[in-house]
Amino acid sequence: MLAPALLWLASASACAADPRCDEPVTPIFAIQGRGAAAAITGTVTTRGIVVGDYEGPAPNLRGFYLQDVRGDGDPATSDGLFVFHGNADTVSLGQHVRVTGTVDEFHGQTQISARTIVLCGRAAPPPPVDVLLPLASPDALERFEGMRVRLPQTLGVTENRHVGRFGELVLSSSGRLRQPTDVVAPGAPAAARQAAHAVDRIVLDDASQRQNPDPIPFGRGGDLPRAGDTVTGVVGILGYGWGGARASPNTYRIRPLGTLGGVLPAFVADNPRPLAPPPVGGTVRVAAANLLNYFDSFGAGSCRGGTGGRVLECRGADSAGEFERQAAKTVALLRGLEADLIGVTELENDGYGAGSAISDLRTRLSAASPPEPADEETAAGTWAFVDVDAGTGRTDALGRDAIKVGILYRPAIVEPVGAPAVLHAGAFGRIRTASGTTRRNRPALAQTFEEIASGERFTLVVLHLKSKASSCADNRKPLGPDPDTGDGQGHCNRTRTAAIRELTAWLAGDPTGAGDADVLIVGDLNAYAQEDPVAALRAAGFVDVLAGLPARDAYSFVYDGQWGRLDHAFASASLATQTTGAALWHVNADEPPVLDYNLEYKSARQRRTLYTPDAFRSSDHDPLRIGLALSGSESRPDAPRRSVPLPRRPKQQEPASR
Repeated sequence: MLAPALLWLASASACAADPRCDEPVTPIFAIQGRGAAAAITGTVTTRGIVVGDYEGPAPNLRGFYLQDVRGDGDPATSDGLFVFHGNADTVSLGQHVRVTGTVDEFHGQTQISARTIVLCGRAAPPPPVDVLLPLASPDALERFEGMRVRLPQTLGVTENRHVGRFGELVLSSSGRLRQPTDVVAPGAPAAARQAAHAVDRIVLDDASQRQNPDPIPFGRGGDLPRAGDTVTGVVGILGYGWGGARASPNTYRIRPLGTLGGVLPAFVADNPRPLAPPPVGGTVRVAAANLLNYFDSFGAGSCRGGTGGRVLECRGADSAGEFERQAAKTVALLRGLEADLIGVTELENDGYGAGSAISDLRTRLSAASPPEPADEETAAGTWAFVDVDAGTGRTDALGRDAIKVGILYRPAIVEPVGAPAVLHAGAFGRIRTASGTTRRNRPALAQTFEEIASGERFTLVVLHLKSKASSCADNRKPLGPDPDTGDGQGHCNRTRTAAIRELTAWLAGDPTGAGDADVLIVGDLNAYAQEDPVAALRAAGFVDVLAGLPARDAYSFVYDGQWGRLDHAFASASLATQTTGAALWHVNADEPPVLDYNLEYKSARQRRTLYTPDAFRSSDHDPLRIGLALSGSESRPDAPRRSVPLPRRPKQQEPASR
């Protein structure tokens, strides 16, 4: 610590006529000291240049930042300090100011609550100090707290979740930070990678704690930054605090706006929007999409678990108006995938009748798709869906949770063979807990399809495993306690892994009676690429058809600024050799949530100007697509197309059982 008695006198050239400007003060660096908290507290008088001005009533920061003119040359002590000034607006950038007040810590930031402010003319400010990522240690930014700094590197946007909510972005020198368990093994390797990430990120923030700013301060050419976009040479004040709400907690923040010499950062569109999905070839194209709660029911008491379950809280759109916005984006996404079969997750679990969510989606998708030739298969529309209840003869065959999985398909290209099969026991059944609540991996759905042109078959399986968001520590039966062990895999890892092992054993028994080893598993596994559930699929002989993606494209989801694949496609060994391509279409995860269909947290103007009925930010997960050339069939061009009637082989009568 520096001694409290360390005082200095200002040079005459820096002072104004007020004689107090020449009186001794305690320098800022002595107040800050070398520790995390102030070295000197209580009543103090200090002096410096106003390098950041954020005065005025909330949501302004209600104060300004002072920086010592010369500093002490010690890199371990900060030369800057926040001055809290209530609702007053007294100073301006570049002024030399003498402040008397009380020093303390507020939200982890050293500040002086001003009682007296004396304006002492103007003085040349010190140049900004360069700060480089990754930092040498987690507390390395403390020595720059309150100072004008520069980020000289080219940094990538690794999170834009709050750019519309709080006017903030997260930047990293590594571009996107990858989820540790997406690239390395759980345990010590993941912990080491997580520690490296902690020192390779910084929040870029606007000039206030205003929520839902309009206009949103950061952008590129009129558009909001996508994750992966870059910025170079940011200059701003480095402060510590929150963004104005609990959802934006205390952290170090660099604020270019309101800073002496600061300018609005110029983002480079290094990750432009992909207007079409990557080509995958094949004669049959399969897609998978998490729909982020596609519910066509809204309002208290309107939603149930299944058709006969208890009343549950509705998800997704809050009103008919919001739903129309959501539906338009969802249809644009599904149509844009140019697929023949689509496995969907997070679909309202309300049966298969005319008023069901899946029926609504089928109707809308058919209306938006090019017309098909009218024949017995397509007269009802371009798209059809698998009615699991009718096919299995069971009401609510996919359980009585709020959401379920589903399959949509194009009858002109493929047709179902036999009945669907559902795995709803074991880890896919209801898990008893000590608290009396129930949880489960959503039941898995399998349906065999036949390609009409070739007569070849394969089975599509759609999964949505238990999320990491809630604890399974009080599980009792059929699985015991399943807490977060701290190895990087989160809550309920054993529950997800057990489900995969049961799934592969179930598939080995040919549950659809297809008599064909070709199986494709798609869906949201809520597990990253190196986690135990995914490893269990590999161990059972299934092939990760997305494993060959370049690292820059191998993601489908972002959480806390870290990127990875929760959405997967695994083929049986026999089908893997018939796979012509696999890709993720990055239309969702890279986009800021403020561009979605929701009306909340937006001004009236933003509800109009930020919304477009396109595929972008239709969900929070990126969809995937796979091309299949069954038994070496010749691949058709991978481009937007209209279905053409293809030669059909005579239908064969299916045996009653196999």
